[in-house]
Amino acid sequence: MRVIAGSAKSLPLKTIAGMDTRPTTDRIKETLFNMIHSDCIGCRFLDLFSGSGAIGIEALSRGAKHAVFVEKNARAAACIRQNLAFTKLDGRAVVLQEDVFYTLSRMDGQPPFDLIFLDPPYHRDLEKRVLETLAHSTVADGHTLIIAEAALDTGFDYLEPLGFTMEKYKKYKTNAHVFIKKNERKIV
Repeated sequence: MRVIAGSAKSLPLKTIAGMDTRPTTDRIKETLFNMIHSDCIGCRFLDLFSGSGAIGIEALSRGAKHAVFVEKNARAAACIRQNLAFTKLDGRAVVLQEDVFYTLSRMDGQPPFDLIFLDPPYHRDLEKRVLETLAHSTVADGHTLIIAEAALDTGFDYLEPLGFTMEKYKKYKTNAHVFIKKNERKIV
C-alpha cells in the first residue's frame, strides 16, 4: 500500500497485521481520488473508521488543508500516527483514538467538513448509524460530500427519509463507494 499522488507520492504506508482493518486497495483508492481530486484541494477532510489512515493521508498528499482521523483501535491509531510522521503530513492532521459516534457527538456545533469518508466494518449497519447522526449534526451540511465505502449488498434505501441524496454509486468487484449529499433544509 502506498500514497498514489501528491506531495507524498509513492511513499509506502504501514497497516496493522490481522483482519482488524481492511485497507482500500491502491487501485480503488486511485479511482476514488480521480473522482474527487478537485474537491480535495484546500478541503477539511474527516476520515471515520480510519484503519491505517491511507484515505485521509491520500487527501492530505493531494492538497487537503486539514484532516481528522477517527479510529478507536489503539494499534491502528498508532499506525496512522506513524504513517503521518513518515509522510511528513502530521502537521496538518489530528488523530483521535475514539469511538466514531462519541467523536461525532462531541464535534456537533463545529463548522462542517468539506469531505467525509467512512469505511466501517461491513454488515453492521454502521453506515446508517453515521448518516443518522450526520442528519442532525453541523459536521455535515449541503456542501459536504460524504463517501461511504460499503459491501456490495449494503442497502442505502434510507437516505431520502434521512434527508440525503445519493449523488453517485461506484461499484467495484467486492465493494462500492456511495457518494452522498445532505439535502439543504429550507427555513420557513
